[in-house]
Amino acid sequence: MTTLSQIAWDDTVLPFQLDRSDIRGRVARLDGVLEMVLAQHDYPPQIEALVAEAAMLTALIGPTVKLRWKLSLQIRGDGPARIIATDYYAPEREGAPARIRGWASFDETRIDPAAEPFDLIGQGYFAILIDQGPGTVPYQGITPIAGGSLATCAETYFAQSEQLPTRFELSFGRSRLSGEGERWRAGGVMLQTMPKASPHAKGEGGTGEGGLLAAEDILEGEEEENWGRANLLLDTVEEMELIGPAVQATDLLVRLFHEEGPRVFDPQRVEFGCTCSPDKVRQSLSIYSAKDIGTMTTDEGVVTADCQFCGAHYEFDPKTLGFEAETPGEAEGDGD
Repeated sequence: MTTLSQIAWDDTVLPFQLDRSDIRGRVARLDGVLEMVLAQHDYPPQIEALVAEAAMLTALIGPTVKLRWKLSLQIRGDGPARIIATDYYAPEREGAPARIRGWASFDETRIDPAAEPFDLIGQGYFAILIDQGPGTVPYQGITPIAGGSLATCAETYFAQSEQLPTRFELSFGRSRLSGEGERWRAGGVMLQTMPKASPHAKGEGGTGEGGLLAAEDILEGEEEENWGRANLLLDTVEEMELIGPAVQATDLLVRLFHEEGPRVFDPQRVEFGCTCSPDKVRQSLSIYSAKDIGTMTTDEGVVTADCQFCGAHYEFDPKTLGFEAETPGEAEGDGD
């Protein structure tokens, strides 16, 4: 039987609960997953940092939902960092890893090397989208870009949309491990009140930035005391404790929350993964006419498409694309 002390904590999310405080949480570590996400494009350092933060948040938030298919984070702004998009795909079967991918669109000519990464987003919104697959209606929750970090945006989202006080403490960056070259690592802790602990918000409006709800607007009495105490304990965490790998996730929980009665559950492995395929590209192009497809055709007579998430390259015969595409039996040369 594998013990917790034998688990390799890189690319793993560990759920836990603080029984004394009625608070749940996650500890996550990303190593190879983050390397793969960032290796797909040659991002400037500030864009790398934004994608790394979004990937870390995705790893922590994804397992909190009873997810059958996909949870996505989308950050859109009017600054040089135009889009940050990440996806978390639920495990396809028990014991299988979840999959994470990410991508960013940016205008390098507008990036000030001295600017903070978050400031490159400008005005815009932070969105969480949950898609449970065919036959369901996707859910989308949106909050404005505010607060100085993507983690703060996520905290605002949960307070505003779910009325669940939530805290993220993240650390990410390039590090050099013994015997290895420099590589990206990330780690983080998520704390969240149990859903039954915060059924109603106090008052008519929030007191946070822009009038948005904050934890103190939702909790009161013992719940507020428990939340404040857990946050004070999390304030003592050090960046290298979050990133690891010297400090195991279970040791970190004991160090931070031993008086709160921490209880851990089965860890969830994560890996880099993409769901793109030729069929999905064809489906995305099915809204175009043959004339539209003609404008996409190269001098070599093919239509090409590249996946921004994984770098996969696709080439298609233009006759097989669009809503006027030939069926296999009608295609030139079939049946000969």
